Amino acid sequence: MSINVLIYNGPGVSQTSFNHTLTSLRYLLSPNYAVGPVTPTALNSDPWPASCALLVIPGGRDLPYVAALQPGATDRIKEYVRKGGSLLTICAGSYFASARVEWEVGTRLEVVGDRALGFFPGTSKGCAYPGFVYESEAGARLVDVKLSGGDGKQERTARGLYWNGGGYFDGAEGMESKGIRVLARYPEGGEGSGAGKPAAVQCDVGEGRAILWGPHIEFPLNQQPALAASATSGPSASTRSTELIAELEAARWDLLMENLELLGLRCANQTRDVKNVDPMAIVGTLPQMLVSTPSRPHIVPEIVIALETTLSALSDQGYRVLEDAHDTFRFYDASTSSDIIKRARNQKVSNEKELEDLHRDIIVFGDGTLPSVDLTPLFSIATYFEHLSRVRSEVSLLGGDKSPWGIGEALLYSERVTSTQTLLDRNPMLMGALPSPLLSVATQQLSGRGRGSNMWLSPPEGCLQFSLLLRPPQSPTFRPSSLVFIQYLFGLAVVEACRKVLPGGAGDKVRLKWPNDLYVVVEDNAGKETLKKVGGILVTTNFGGDGVVDVVVGCGLNVLNPLPTASLSQLLSAQQSTALTLEQVAATILPMFEQMWGTFVAHGGTFEPFVDLYLKRWLHSDKIVALTTTTPHRDVRIVGITPDYGLLRTVPISGGESRWGRPEYIDLQPDGNSFDMMAGLIRLKK
Repeated sequence: MSINVLIYNGPGVSQTSFNHTLTSLRYLLSPNYAVGPVTPTALNSDPWPASCALLVIPGGRDLPYVAALQPGATDRIKEYVRKGGSLLTICAGSYFASARVEWEVGTRLEVVGDRALGFFPGTSKGCAYPGFVYESEAGARLVDVKLSGGDGKQERTARGLYWNGGGYFDGAEGMESKGIRVLARYPEGGEGSGAGKPAAVQCDVGEGRAILWGPHIEFPLNQQPALAASATSGPSASTRSTELIAELEAARWDLLMENLELLGLRCANQTRDVKNVDPMAIVGTLPQMLVSTPSRPHIVPEIVIALETTLSALSDQGYRVLEDAHDTFRFYDASTSSDIIKRARNQKVSNEKELEDLHRDIIVFGDGTLPSVDLTPLFSIATYFEHLSRVRSEVSLLGGDKSPWGIGEALLYSERVTSTQTLLDRNPMLMGALPSPLLSVATQQLSGRGRGSNMWLSPPEGCLQFSLLLRPPQSPTFRPSSLVFIQYLFGLAVVEACRKVLPGGAGDKVRLKWPNDLYVVVEDNAGKETLKKVGGILVTTNFGGDGVVDVVVGCGLNVLNPLPTASLSQLLSAQQSTALTLEQVAATILPMFEQMWGTFVAHGGTFEPFVDLYLKRWLHSDKIVALTTTTPHRDVRIVGITPDYGLLRTVPISGGESRWGRPEYIDLQPDGNSFDMMAGLIRLKK
């Protein structure tokens, strides 16, 4: 199931339009979908289509979109929509999504030319109204549009939508045979060339759909700049009132939800009160809490001692600072925890850059003390440690002979961070000073990462996501090439943990997709087995000059996410799912991995002890796939992974022996852009 809603944020994008789009969609779609930005680089090279429920191109300037996105990204966007994807464009995004642009023709602002996307197969002309001024609200106005009927809706007027430079879709009325439907029109007899012309169109393309708007349906009418525009347009001053603006704003939210539903999305709650929404506010991060299992109160003091040389002196404000490559950390004593967290919860930022620039606060709970439950309402640290102790006992983990504590017994927890992975592996001073093993858990990540430069966006609740700092032994028997197997080992530990924690054989449905994804086998509405992704593994390594290797294992696993996102809870009955918790799943995964890690290290980093179990748990044994880097394409059968570098091992279906009588192996590696095991296609990375 596609769970990401991606909003383009690159050259040409109006940050005001982007911020309104981001906050509005997060408000309407969370927790069903994870809403976040996407860059031109990601659109061009990352495998975003597989998990994308909606791509949005907001307002801004069309020409920079052309420069940043054509031809690579536009080719991928076209393919995405034609194969069933959904696209929403607004103002400049809609010019960009049309086959041709004719804008302010005959003026010094003139822009004329063909565009690659062409979802609207005609010409987007503008401006629909006169008076537009770049980087200004001087020509902005509130406009009424007449909404077309259909899909059970009556014709009606959407009043007071914000407009600033948008166009109309010339000739859309005669394009029904091309899959074009007019959704809204500018008023007849109005000022400007757009009078009576289509203001919004629905474009059915292949198996997908795009909706293009000229006016800004994402701009709130009870905030600036719409309030300023209302002074010169829209409802007259004599009738403009708080009650009227609230009524128009509620209708705008309804319109936005209707468009999302037309694009196949499920809004989380259509009865939400939108009166007090601050559309420009983006939630910030919350402090991390450094804690340890109460049975080992020495852990946190030892970590603080290890960090000592990296920390500044105590400031007058009661914190110590660690300035690192990516983030600046402030360390507070637990006595200030309530005030620090309360202040952070009230903090809002207006854009993604401000989010990245925030200090990262860490509250230190020493001597085995834990934060009160009101400070961590979405994750019970005490319950987690109770489960961890029980599972460690069940798998006979008595405490490390070589490690100062067990995996998961030293914990950083936050309700909301940028990325657990980034906070470790892109801050070398912090990572290098921290003892291992150390676990970092977050209920929500605002800038999560997947393999390569992929994003891992997370809804506010339901997803278990964490990063684990490890250091393999400095031993001549432990080869650097062994590090590749850590992702396989951790994935296997997650699957085994699911089999342990899910009752009634439900855990048997959790499987591995090579190289680093977690899937569940479920039945669709027709009773046919299908596969849905529920998680993934990301492993990064950093090599120090003294031979020390810092390994950060990142994991995201959908545990309690509601539909439409696939999650572990959906494998259970309603009664069974109430007993499933994030704390329980986390506390089961880590001892499972620690047990496997001990065996892995003891055998010098070879994966041999786990191969048979791994092949039982993955999806691919004896699967036939097409090798598309040869001409003609060649069918090969998957037989396993190579023992040296963990590549995918295959043999040809025909002619599978060399002239010496030995099997002819073809070893493959995944390409982040094109590797799609589910589609049976593999392309060798060039």
